[in-house]
Amino acid sequence: MALRLNLTIDDEHAAVLIDLAERTHMQPGTLARSMLLTTLESTAARNEAAKAPSDVVALLNSIPGALEDHRAGLQEIADGHAGHSIDEI
Repeated sequence: MALRLNLTIDDEHAAVLIDLAERTHMQPGTLARSMLLTTLESTAARNEAAKAPSDVVALLNSIPGALEDHRAGLQEIADGHAGHSIDEI
């Protein structure tokens, strides 16, 4: 099902949209539609994750050694170690 939606935005938001559209070489309407769809998809994904938190837990639990690494990291912090630099990781 397709839904046609017409929006009116204030001058300040219109200026931001037009500027962004010019910098990305897009039509303002195309950019606005893309931004809206991206927002709706992100919201839908968050809603799905909220419905099935056990799936998120199962995913995290499936990472070999993740819990042990997490606990070791917490212990390092408790022991006063600064952790690892990004170059060490």
